[in-house]
Amino acid sequence: MSTTPHQRTAAAIASRRQTADAMLDRVREALARMERSRAPITVAAVARQADVSRTFLYQNSQAKDLIAQASTRSGACREQDREDADARLTASWRERALNAEDGLKTALGEVRTQRDRIGELLGRIRYLEQDLPKDAVQRVMTENTTLKRQIQQLTSERRSLEDRLKGARENNRFLDKRAAELEAQLAELLTQRGALDLP
Repeated sequence: MSTTPHQRTAAAIASRRQTADAMLDRVREALARMERSRAPITVAAVARQADVSRTFLYQNSQAKDLIAQASTRSGACREQDREDADARLTASWRERALNAEDGLKTALGEVRTQRDRIGELLGRIRYLEQDLPKDAVQRVMTENTTLKRQIQQLTSERRSLEDRLKGARENNRFLDKRAAELEAQLAELLTQRGALDLP
């Protein structure tokens, strides 16, 4: 059964349409994958993912529309991601600023407390100075000098005593050693004399 040219043309058109539909399905799937993974949507990337030619993507109006819509959605998602990241960064800086402000308030409060305490102590010193006689400072300085001299004298005496103690210990060790040697000699003499007295 032979086919007419009209039938062959219709069959070729149907085959081409079926092939185009299959490629469009692959393009849709590739775009869905790329959107899920937040990959940048370009014609070259879609062509690689869908395993179609760039020419098909440029010439097929449905493919062009699909890419344009996906690119718009992807751009909006990326913009939203950027806004979210900026918001997180801003929140982080805001939190740090609030923490720093709290720390500054605490530090200023501590400084105020320390200044009040210093003022109170200075007032006590002035009050105590009023009760002292006029020559009290001179008397305290004289006593301080005397005490320093006594410390120097005691330190010198201590060193001298330490040196004498060290010498006494060395003499004691020498005498112990000498006594041990004499005991050994005595024992040897006694052993020899005992050997001579034997019948």
